[in-house]
Amino acid sequence: MECKCFDPQWPADELLMKTVAIVMTTAKVFTAAVSCITALMLVHIIPDLLSVKTRELFLKNKAAELDREMGLIRTQEETGRHVRMLTHEIRSTLDRHTILKTTLIELGRTLTLEECALWMPRRTGLELQLSYSLRQQNPVGYTVPIHLLVINQVFGTSRAVKISPNSPVARLRPLAGKYIPGEVVAIRVPLLHLSNFRINDWPELSTKRYALMVLMLPSDSASQWHVHELELIAVVANQVAVALSHAAILEESMRARDLLMEQNVALDLATREAETAIRARNDFLAVMNHEMRTPMHATIALSALLQETELTPEQRLMVETIMKSSNLLATLINDVLDLSRLEDGSLQLDIGSFNLRSVLNEVMCLIKPAASVKKLHVVLNLTEDLPEHAVGDEKRLMQIILNVVGNGVKFSMEGSILVIASVAKAEFLRDTRSPEFFTVRGDNDFYLRVQVKDSGSGISPQDIPKLFTKFAQNQSLTLKSTGGSGLGLAICKRFVNLMDGHIWIESEGQSAANRVQNSFPGLKVLLVDDNSVSRAVTRGLLLHLGCEVTTVSSREECLHVVSQDHRVVIMEVCVSGVDSYDIAVQIHGRFTKLHERPLIVALTRNTDKLTKENCMRVGMDGVIVKPVSIDKMRTVLSDLLEHRVLF
Repeated sequence: MECKCFDPQWPADELLMKTVAIVMTTAKVFTAAVSCITALMLVHIIPDLLSVKTRELFLKNKAAELDREMGLIRTQEETGRHVRMLTHEIRSTLDRHTILKTTLIELGRTLTLEECALWMPRRTGLELQLSYSLRQQNPVGYTVPIHLLVINQVFGTSRAVKISPNSPVARLRPLAGKYIPGEVVAIRVPLLHLSNFRINDWPELSTKRYALMVLMLPSDSASQWHVHELELIAVVANQVAVALSHAAILEESMRARDLLMEQNVALDLATREAETAIRARNDFLAVMNHEMRTPMHATIALSALLQETELTPEQRLMVETIMKSSNLLATLINDVLDLSRLEDGSLQLDIGSFNLRSVLNEVMCLIKPAASVKKLHVVLNLTEDLPEHAVGDEKRLMQIILNVVGNGVKFSMEGSILVIASVAKAEFLRDTRSPEFFTVRGDNDFYLRVQVKDSGSGISPQDIPKLFTKFAQNQSLTLKSTGGSGLGLAICKRFVNLMDGHIWIESEGQSAANRVQNSFPGLKVLLVDDNSVSRAVTRGLLLHLGCEVTTVSSREECLHVVSQDHRVVIMEVCVSGVDSYDIAVQIHGRFTKLHERPLIVALTRNTDKLTKENCMRVGMDGVIVKPVSIDKMRTVLSDLLEHRVLF
């Protein structure tokens, strides 16, 4: 029998279940709605969230960047502190050895280096030598070629360069055991231009010369070079260069000061000695002036009185001889005194106004008695433009003219003496053949030109330069009867120079009656001729005239031998083996100054116009046409030496 149970509460549970389902569905709907609302809200919130996240990341990066900048600032401050410290230590002395040694010590301490060394260029400039080392007291014997690739790389930049620890300049210590070498950098140290200084064993350096500094970190360590350390090294290298230049200047200045002090001491000593000598000479001249003039005055005066008495011809001749000798000695005393005062600069011109024409006439009055004894005719010609009065030293002007005219009388055996006084014209002052004159100071100033022409035997050209030298005479013409000390013209020249003027001599050479066989004694002639016979003949003519002859036979010999001592070069033209035209051109090129160049004369058989033109074109001074006699050679040399040209 089947039994069924009946639960009277079942409908209530079902109702509850339905209610719960409804509630849950409603909750889900609300949840979905909230989710939708949330999703809709997130659409607007997510960009803001992303913006916040981006800002957070930016701030983090900024903070990191600021940390780096602060670290860099701290590093720069540290670097600056080290640089200031190093600069102070380096510049605390101006001794170059102390500068370099201090640099290595301070860099080693600051950067904790295992080794720091400096390679300096040797005198040859081809090698670098290890001169200073942090760990080695006396590094010697280490050299490397300057043209190594690693050295060129370092010298090519102003920055510190990392180099291999195995490079030649980095092998500063012997290898011992197995270890990892530390990083090595090298930098150039400029050796500034020292054109005016030479520091003991250092060569003269330029801005393109460098020393090499090598720095090594400790071995078997993880240390590496940082940027700020490399910058520190570059700054220190520049500071070392500046300090070395200052040290060089100081050393040279001290050396120059010591040398100047030595020169000043020597100059002071020489000055005192010169002043002592001048005082002694002046004292001697004062004594000489007094002690010698007094007896000379007595001798001349008594001789003059003795001439007035009755004397035998023989006695009168002796008295006249005494008078002449006394006058000559008195003149010599005056000349010596004047010359001494001229040379020490104590003689000053006595400037004043005087009658110029009267002075010239007075000179003639003094000269005519001596000229009349020799039956010489003396003529004075004063031009119309010559002023009556002038301002100058009347006494010295008279002394100059009297001396020059007196020489004309002394060396003239017959004929006349002509004295012409005029105002020098402007065209004369511009004449290239006359000496250069000083510029006339004003409109009222003028140059007085006095010409003295005599009919004496003349002066050979080689003797003219000697006439204005002290104690020099024309030995070939001076006769025993003329006498003289050789001081007159030398003193005249100094007086004329003191008056801003010039004095010179022009001579036509000795006359035929007074020529001697050796007309050109000591004249050095270079003869170029490749023909031995012709060369011997020409040499014989020149030797007969007293010349000193040097003979050569080729162009090479001529150019090797020719010098300033040769006054004349005579060369054969149009001969085989001797290119005379080329020789002349090369001689002109060698002697650029006219007074140093020998006179060049061509010796030729050709009389055509082309030869003469070719000689003139290459700068020859004349042509001698063969055959040549003694008289012809004498005339040629005389004209050549006087006029410096034969064309």
